[in-house]
Amino acid sequence: MSVVSSDVPDREQPTFQTIFILLISGLECAVGVIGNGFIAAIHGTAWARRRRVPLCDRILLFLSVSRILLQIWMMVENTYSLLLWRAYSQNTVYTLFKVILMFLNYANLWLAAWLNVFYCLRIAHFTHRLFSLLRRKVVALMPWLLRLSLLACLCFSLPFSRDIFQVYANSSVPVPTLNATEKKFFYETNLAGLVLLMYLGICVPLVLFVLAAALLILSLRRHSRLMRSKASGSRDPSMEAHLGAIKALSYFLVLYILNAIALFLSMSNLLGPTSTWNIVCKVIMAAYPAGHSVLLILSNPGLRRAWKRC
Repeated sequence: MSVVSSDVPDREQPTFQTIFILLISGLECAVGVIGNGFIAAIHGTAWARRRRVPLCDRILLFLSVSRILLQIWMMVENTYSLLLWRAYSQNTVYTLFKVILMFLNYANLWLAAWLNVFYCLRIAHFTHRLFSLLRRKVVALMPWLLRLSLLACLCFSLPFSRDIFQVYANSSVPVPTLNATEKKFFYETNLAGLVLLMYLGICVPLVLFVLAAALLILSLRRHSRLMRSKASGSRDPSMEAHLGAIKALSYFLVLYILNAIALFLSMSNLLGPTSTWNIVCKVIMAAYPAGHSVLLILSNPGLRRAWKRC
């Protein structure tokens, strides 16, 4: 089964639309590179200085580096697709962009999921024996799980180079008003193969992220209610911290889900390359790593103090 997207006209997009998209994506790229670069610099310096850092900080470092690469690559792809679309529409170039984009997106999703799982296992408090067993086993195996996840990202992204995307052009057609001809490009997608690869690469980390976030929010809410019932009327800083963590986790969850949906729609070619919804998907995909890095800095006391010292 295949789906053919709407044709790409052999004319430049409206100047205002092109400039608007590049400005928005450029702003998101700048915010993401600055935010993730700051996180990577803090944890990278600590790792180089102490030779050993907590596992949580290592995951944050890897996540930040992957997001810097992702944002830069998305900016390059936006520039090519908007300003150099003739070169972008070549099969080899188009496939190369998609394979690298999918690997970086998969890595981003998996690392964010494992970071959330790690937070859940270390912070959440449940008395069930299964949770205690998972806490011991998963935390001990986390370095190996990270390596296996990156290997899985590579395995799930490489098939995008074969039988998933195809770009072709039909015969040139006359354009009477311009006294010229135009060549229309079509993007064909093997939807069945795409759904399978997306399911394997997106749904598994998505389920992990949602489950870990839900358990962590549940644990924090229960602890907050317990602290509120024992409070003497004055505002407890510890309770405020718990409520802030719940709010930040809720934002993380919404961003993560929106990004996963936007990634699938954008890669499916069901939307026209210049359609409003495709532009919205690209904006969401670029906003996720930038927004998540800002939330990480604001919600992490150590990173927040380091940012204020800069």
